[in-house]
Amino acid sequence: MNHPVKFKHIMVLTGEPSGDLHAGHLIKEIKKSDQNIYFSGIGGQQLEHQGVDLFYNISNLSAMGLTEVIMQFRQIKQAFDLFKKKLKSNTPDLLILVDYPGFNLKAAKFVKEHYKIKVLYYITPKVWAWNKSRLKKIKKYVDHAALILPFEERIYKKARIQATYVGNPLLDDYPENISKPFLRRDDLSKKKHLVIGLMPGSRKTEINNLLGVMIKAADLISTHLNCRENQKVSFLISKANSIKNEHIEAVLRDSGMKHLFQIEEGPARDIFIKSDLVVAASGTVTLEAALCCIPTIIIYKLSRITHHIAKRVVKIQYAGLANLIVNKEIMPELLQDDATAEKISKKAIYMLDNLIYFENQLQMVRKMLGKGGASSKTATIAMEML
Repeated sequence: MNHPVKFKHIMVLTGEPSGDLHAGHLIKEIKKSDQNIYFSGIGGQQLEHQGVDLFYNISNLSAMGLTEVIMQFRQIKQAFDLFKKKLKSNTPDLLILVDYPGFNLKAAKFVKEHYKIKVLYYITPKVWAWNKSRLKKIKKYVDHAALILPFEERIYKKARIQATYVGNPLLDDYPENISKPFLRRDDLSKKKHLVIGLMPGSRKTEINNLLGVMIKAADLISTHLNCRENQKVSFLISKANSIKNEHIEAVLRDSGMKHLFQIEEGPARDIFIKSDLVVAASGTVTLEAALCCIPTIIIYKLSRITHHIAKRVVKIQYAGLANLIVNKEIMPELLQDDATAEKISKKAIYMLDNLIYFENQLQMVRKMLGKGGASSKTATIAMEML
């Protein structure tokens, strides 16, 4: 539909569930300043909930890695063609890009070459990890960058890009009072039933690559703990909205250990609150775990081709955001060939014996991130640009 003539028009582009979530919070904050704004864009459930007129749903766009993106080329092209069509038929006053850099930087370039539209980028590309050439594109095609990691500010200042560190949006989702040290009421040394959360990711490729090895590790952990003074352990498997129950059930059925596991739907925080330890796919969820001070083992496996390329271009010491923020491995990382059931179980058993130490280490993350209010601060920037 076309927006009412008297309303300003903001177009929002996201590409993944996490971006959709943060974009939804941002739109909610913008509406507090002005109800008479028409929103259109690419997104998912969160943008729909905020009344955004979606011209493409992100359910077909969530991909990571070179080979995975190539497999979805047709959907990505279709989304971009629709974006160009909507720009022409219903030109916005402001374009807000949220994460999803491969698509969104191309969108920013197209807008600046064909229209006079202001561009705001919220949750910017990880130029500190790889592809620093993207900084030149951001400088050329983006009017303002809203940064969510404290160390990014120095990088953007050096590149002379108009940018503001707005804080991390997860600080608002995970206030300090839900951190694990505040939740603990029991004596861990006497605890007879431990709970481990397994978080294999929100993409089918992640489930295929990671859930099987998590289940094998769980079997080894259970066997080891049962040899102690009848200490028991159970496992919660986090199921993202984008994953069908049958997909996880099939992996469990093949393992022959279904009795050890319970599938949990709902927000990640439910897993954190119930668990003593988490094994998680590398991604935003590990930063969420850090803000809850829940000891976490980070694992990940890319396709062989993507991993071979990544080794050549990625220039960071750690994969986990919490580790990057404090510049120290406070969340153990087992990546690619190191992500084996044996190594995961060995690390998990060590951490279960030292939970308080790992919880205390994680408290540094919140201190480094500062205060919350990222959505509100970014909304203020958006309104000034509008």
